[in-house]
Amino acid sequence: MEAAGDEERPLLHHPPPHLHQDGDSRYTNDGTVDVNGQPAVKASTGNLRACFFILGVQFSECLAFFAISKNLVTYLTSVLHESNIDAARNVSTWFGTTFFTPLIGAFLADTYWGRYKTLVVFLSVYIVGMLVLTVSTTLPWMIQSSNHSEIHRITVYVGLYLTALGNGGIKPCTSTFGADQFDITDPTERVKKGSFFNWFYFLNTIGSLLSTTVIVWVQDNVGWGIGFAIPMILTSLSFTVFIASRRIYRYKSTGESPMTTASRVVVAAARNRRLELPEDCTTLHHSPSPPSEATFNVQHTTQFR
Repeated sequence: MEAAGDEERPLLHHPPPHLHQDGDSRYTNDGTVDVNGQPAVKASTGNLRACFFILGVQFSECLAFFAISKNLVTYLTSVLHESNIDAARNVSTWFGTTFFTPLIGAFLADTYWGRYKTLVVFLSVYIVGMLVLTVSTTLPWMIQSSNHSEIHRITVYVGLYLTALGNGGIKPCTSTFGADQFDITDPTERVKKGSFFNWFYFLNTIGSLLSTTVIVWVQDNVGWGIGFAIPMILTSLSFTVFIASRRIYRYKSTGESPMTTASRVVVAAARNRRLELPEDCTTLHHSPSPPSEATFNVQHTTQFR
């Protein structure tokens, strides 16, 4: 039989008690604040109304990402005249960079900037990258010098790696910032939180579908400039609306990065690798704070034995 300590229990952080006296439920109970740093008012912040703008950012970014990645080998071989081997290698390197940079973005969001600021900074970088890619499609006609092909190539890769860097702050923050808009202590909002993630992954799928069909067709049959410009414009518009709606979001304060915590676990495990496990496992029980102040005890469990 599984021990009671194996069950998942949320660690809740409550705002100051005076905000909830006499049954006052106007404020969230999960520690979120509004744009002014005051406790978030449920009626005017967060919930699905705030998530519409976050979902707009996610959809446009997904459309832009797949508009680049789905047809990138074709672009490198047909426009930059790279060999299939070189194009495949460069695309793989770009993909690897794209999926590595979220580690940087997540660390900055958790430890220093918070999710909203991280999204704003990295979305700006992403849009600049899309703009550079779009402009690069006109360079062969704008530059008549003999070295225009090398300038064109450099410009394309600058745009690609700017989008890879921008992607690093968007991937780890859109879903989590959307989740921040729901108070986990409110049963009604917990249900709506599930709806948010349904819409989140639905729009991911739709963005991928539209990029693979419509945008790729435009790139192959109309022009690469138009094919890059469409997602760039949509991303810019969603970014503008996202910024303009900052007053209705709920924000969580920054803390210690999970990467730091996980690193400490690895270091502690390495240092204690020669220690003997005590026969009485109750000696492993401990409280994160003095007993008079503890909210939860850290119970021994065999769940991850």
